[in-house]
Amino acid sequence: MNKPVDPSIEQTKAQMRALIDLQKRANIAKGPPDARLRKDRLTRCIDLLLTHREEFIEAMNADFGARSRDMSMLTDIVGAINPLKAARAQLEGWMKPQTRKVTPAPLALFGARAEVRYQPKGVVGIISPWNFPVQLSFDAIAGAFAAGNRVMLKPSEFTPATSALMAQTLDLYFDEDEIAVVVGGADVGAAFAGLPFDHLIFTGATSVARHVMTAAAQNLTPVTLELGGKSPVVIGRSADLEKTAARVMNGKTMNAGQICLAPDYVLAPRESVDGFVNATKAAVAKMYPTIKDNGDYTAMINQRHYDRVRGLISDAKAKGAQIVEINPANEDFSQQEHRKIPPTLILGATDDMSVMQEEIFGPVLPIRTYTAIEDAIRQVNAGPRPLALYYFGDDSAESEALLSRTHSGGVTINDVIFHVTQDDLPFGGVGPSGMGAYHGHRGFLEFSHEKAVYRQMSGELLAMMRPPYGATFKKQVDGRLKP
Repeated sequence: MNKPVDPSIEQTKAQMRALIDLQKRANIAKGPPDARLRKDRLTRCIDLLLTHREEFIEAMNADFGARSRDMSMLTDIVGAINPLKAARAQLEGWMKPQTRKVTPAPLALFGARAEVRYQPKGVVGIISPWNFPVQLSFDAIAGAFAAGNRVMLKPSEFTPATSALMAQTLDLYFDEDEIAVVVGGADVGAAFAGLPFDHLIFTGATSVARHVMTAAAQNLTPVTLELGGKSPVVIGRSADLEKTAARVMNGKTMNAGQICLAPDYVLAPRESVDGFVNATKAAVAKMYPTIKDNGDYTAMINQRHYDRVRGLISDAKAKGAQIVEINPANEDFSQQEHRKIPPTLILGATDDMSVMQEEIFGPVLPIRTYTAIEDAIRQVNAGPRPLALYYFGDDSAESEALLSRTHSGGVTINDVIFHVTQDDLPFGGVGPSGMGAYHGHRGFLEFSHEKAVYRQMSGELLAMMRPPYGATFKKQVDGRLKP
């Protein structure tokens, strides 16, 4: 017997198809928006976030069960407003056509001209994740709006309160032919990815990205994939261990490690491990004297994710790793209102452990050792190319070796994550950690079509290049065959 069709899913699919048709018709009828309208759209986003920031913080706290309010204000509200403001400030410069050299050069002397114009692609689909649900939605929106596109947004079903609030507030500030929000589960997301967008950006897990890319391929939709991976921290022998531990653990405990750029494992010289572990304990105790009821410490997003991260710890322990749970107040986490996992170090992590095979996405940090920088480079290159790489130390030869001989989406030296906060640096992965990039001007380019325009000179100098091919033609061709 056939399974009955859920009418709500079919209704949502029909709604999505109607929305993309509406936006594509509007795009053709109204043409590309001028700078004034693009700035207005960016400003409306900023006003929305400023006006409703407390509501968004409440929604994110409700979705996580316990999420640092101060962190949410910094990462999701300020972090969303900054790229919108940066795009608004630099928009007119980005939009200007760029003059290019004419080849062969003598053609320019007779009036030929070449330029690149930046044309909106049309309708951009955005599939945003749950870990920074506001920031990672509006960061992509900033680039899409700056480039003059219309937008359809599919936020995560794992943050239902935040996703509903985005749908509600964006509906207040925009018409549906400018931006529309579609909410729903994995089935809705799959159908969304299969819509004939002019560009699609997905932020999330590599496993899901394969399905997204397959769906987009049916329409030959260009995609930007912002994924993750196991981002390593390489600690050099010249590193200040106290400073290194404080910075690494700040990145590892922010959002309870639920960050695509979180440091995923550490490579340290064997003789530095004890010092780093002790410095790590001190750094965590200073940031979080207590954890269980501490409002600064965030919970796992849901029970399934909590169980998965706890399972990584159990698997490592069963396979011989030493587990170091950092619990400054010696609290009992067996009974708790929320799903909090204390920062946990895994010493002696080996390749057969799940914690070294999966992206952790939690406050768990495996520590491995290396002998020389060649060994560290070998270990990094043995795995899939990560989204980020971090180096701590003052040895420029070591840092240059890592920069030139490993691949990662981006690098921060003597800290973690900070390269993503730079508006003028592209943000993106490489290989399994993603494709394409955005942020700042790079985001404007990602969501624009770079249209090549050539204007021919008015004279008929090039008539010599047409048939019948005579001596002058052959002389010109021979001249181009010289080394």
